[in-house]
Amino acid sequence: MPTAPVTEIIVCTTCRPAGASRELPPSGQALLEAVQALQTEGRAAGLHVRGIACMSGCARSCTVALQAPGKPTYYFGDLAADAETAAQVLACARLHAHSADGALPRNERPERLRSGILAKLPPCLPAVMA
Repeated sequence: MPTAPVTEIIVCTTCRPAGASRELPPSGQALLEAVQALQTEGRAAGLHVRGIACMSGCARSCTVALQAPGKPTYYFGDLAADAETAAQVLACARLHAHSADGALPRNERPERLRSGILAKLPPCLPAVMA
């Protein structure tokens, strides 16, 4: 029996709000840790969480992307680095994972992910042999 594609939650670990001290840990790292903690507690099947240094959304921190094979990638910014945002990121990722086409209509997304969308990228095309 084939398994369903996994939706990957990618959190920028270097995100900092404008003017934030470089002496303090990045807010993006705090958001990643909050998402990971909740994902572990809930054992969310079909979701994978990872951090990556810099997704070039510096002016719109904190940033998160949702991606899965054959589905659009969504890139969100202006997110707070707190437990409520982490819960809403996981809820939105579950919507992405359970949607046959990966669509995330604005009115169906959790409140904190309704605005702040930075990009919706089409699914990757299969590799083409030349």
